Amino acid sequence: MDLRKIKALIDLLEKSNLTEIEIKEGEESVRLSRASRAAPAAPPAPAAALEHIAMAPAAPAPAAKAPAAEHHSESHGKAGKDIPDGHTIRSPMVGTFYASPNPDAPPFVKVGQTVKAGDTLGIIEAMKMFNPIEADVSGTVRAILVQSGQPIEFDEPMFVIG
Repeated sequence: MDLRKIKALIDLLEKSNLTEIEIKEGEESVRLSRASRAAPAAPPAPAAALEHIAMAPAAPAPAAKAPAAEHHSESHGKAGKDIPDGHTIRSPMVGTFYASPNPDAPPFVKVGQTVKAGDTLGIIEAMKMFNPIEADVSGTVRAILVQSGQPIEFDEPMFVIG
């Protein structure tokens, strides 16, 4: 990883309210934390372990609701939202979701709109970088589960395409 990028991340951490930043580029990983001075030199192995720990609580949630009626086994989400049947597109990262490229522009997609695989559905801002969220299947947008400007978590359901 480029040393200039790491210095930029350190500057970002110092200027923000963030306590920790983790970046992965291919197989390389850098994790910076304000918790202690030794944290920026942490080896990638603990970062990988943290990733598995962070993902572990997400797996039991659907299983915990599985004993309920089979019709509602797909109905889980943030704040009790019911997720319609179809292909759910989830957030690949933590950040802020935006439904349009700028505040004055119309949203990328609306409920009922037909999309093709590769079409942009929205964007997530993470560390001042805008990351397009693309449809990975073709179909009709059945539900938009997030609002523009809303903070979003990793693996949070965003769209349902059917």
